[in-house]
Amino acid sequence: MLHTIEITTAKRDEMRDVTREVAAFVDQIGIQEGLVVVYCPHTTAGIAINENADPDVKKDVLMRLNEVYPWEHPEYRHMEGNTASHLKAITTGNSQTVIIHKGRLLLGRWQGIYFCEFDGPRTRQIHLKILQG
Repeated sequence: MLHTIEITTAKRDEMRDVTREVAAFVDQIGIQEGLVVVYCPHTTAGIAINENADPDVKKDVLMRLNEVYPWEHPEYRHMEGNTASHLKAITTGNSQTVIIHKGRLLLGRWQGIYFCEFDGPRTRQIHLKILQG
């Protein structure tokens, strides 16, 4: 089964915790064992799994990505002017796979699933696909 979640972002760079939405879908389907793939079909956004206990981690990650991939650079050639967002999306990746065990997402104590916006604000989608087994 494929499920789509719509996300509206408010900033150019933003990490939005989508763990609850993914867990709710897994619970709704009722699957006890398997995998859920969280996929982002956008070239300027990504999916990451990282700490969700301390909000400073998100701030630090976004700060460092902005340092590594500044919005403006004299060597950038992409005509849309959003090369940095493409590079950040490549770095985070476009999907994550999470194990479902006993009907729950098998994440570490401090982990959360994040939609990472790098060219907002926008309305985006992520797709969830469950693989039973």
